[in-house]
Amino acid sequence: MPEPPRILIVDGDPVVADALSQQLKSWGHATSTAPDAERAMRMLDDAAGRAAEQFGIVISDLDLPRQTGLELVKRLRREHGDIVPILITGFGKVETAVQAMRLGAADYLMKPLVDEELKHAVDKAAQAQALLAENRDLKQQLTERYGMGNLVGGDHRMQRVYDLVEAVAASDTTVLIDGESGTGKSMVGRAIHAAGPRAAGPFVTFACGSIPESLLESELFGHVKGAFTGADYDKPGKVAQADGGTLFIDEINSATPTLQLKLLRVLQDKCFEPVGSGETIHVDVRFVVAANEDLGRLVAAGGFREDLYYRINVVNIAMPALRERVGDIPLLAEHFLRRYCKKLGRERRLSEDALEALRSHDWPGNVRELENVIERAVVLSKTPRIEVEDLPDALARTVGGAAVVRGCAAIPAGALPGASHAIHAPCMEGGWSPMPLAEALREPERQILLAALEANGWNRQETARQLDINRTTLYKKIKQYRLDEPA
Repeated sequence: MPEPPRILIVDGDPVVADALSQQLKSWGHATSTAPDAERAMRMLDDAAGRAAEQFGIVISDLDLPRQTGLELVKRLRREHGDIVPILITGFGKVETAVQAMRLGAADYLMKPLVDEELKHAVDKAAQAQALLAENRDLKQQLTERYGMGNLVGGDHRMQRVYDLVEAVAASDTTVLIDGESGTGKSMVGRAIHAAGPRAAGPFVTFACGSIPESLLESELFGHVKGAFTGADYDKPGKVAQADGGTLFIDEINSATPTLQLKLLRVLQDKCFEPVGSGETIHVDVRFVVAANEDLGRLVAAGGFREDLYYRINVVNIAMPALRERVGDIPLLAEHFLRRYCKKLGRERRLSEDALEALRSHDWPGNVRELENVIERAVVLSKTPRIEVEDLPDALARTVGGAAVVRGCAAIPAGALPGASHAIHAPCMEGGWSPMPLAEALREPERQILLAALEANGWNRQETARQLDINRTTLYKKIKQYRLDEPA
């Protein structure tokens, strides 16, 4: 059983306040008293930061010094919205009672108080307060899970994302989020929803790329019974489900031409017809749209409607790939580590080698891939410290660096007896490129072998001696690299 809420009694008569306090204590409530509204507000403010001392109910006399009980109820609604007020008075009027209820009072009681009526009013207020606290906690959980606090990164590109989310959240402007798969587009969509006035409404997702083409329109707009074979009942679509909230449409670049046309109408007129119905349905929906292809290029190639593109591209948020913000990898890794340690009840930390392996990886799956890697490591690691061996093979192989080839390293001509040309390591465009060590050394090894063989007139024994390898290894390398002796 939860603890009964603490009650603050506000009454200018200390005898009345003390009698009421004793009665409430007999029902299991902790109580405090205040002589007027100002003292009551100071006590509420002081207790707000200490969970064990917070008040859930205020019982106030209507006739207070300086400020009335009605004015106190107004302040409570504005400054302490999760506290439930009850008003009491010895001079009741119907008009005052109605005004009190409109301002947010849970009940309005007449003096002298009857125990049964008081207990009923307090119990009802306690239930209302518990519901308010539950809604507050759920909203906090949603904010933690989907709000701005869940977008992690200090890179200047992410700072731009944060600024845009804050700028557009309060409006109903359509937003286009583009970027590679796994960069967090849906998370940004949820953050926009959670930070705006529609936060209490539904957040509905619709992924164009994951639904068969034959079902796209039905899933988005719904259908009526008999609209097609298998339509045995009326079914509301995603647009109707999002009424009063936000519809997040993912992978819009996969939408069929027919669906694009219907989407254009919904975006412009906020109305649609379910499949098989002639009835027009009007909705109040905010649209946030995401694409994992360049829509501008699709428009130029004739693969996407130009009018729809300009309709959804009111505000554009570009999500950077994780490989473009390598500096954020430790922050993200720590963020996911805390999440899954808490979820799984474990204590884990990343070793320096494991963190270096994370930094060196190319992350084709972006942030989603990193999250999966951290979750896997928390699950599989047998010690408090996550080592390279706890990471997937693709990351473990890069330890010590997926070999980073910097510049164009070369073995100068003359370094090998008889070699007539310099031997170059592979030089990638831009001066360097990360790659596995074995791959980076393949071409230099081939050139060294070829130069040594040529310098020794293809004498394998002498070549093997100079290279300090046995002849069997040399023969295997010649076969591996298909080095043929000139005729």
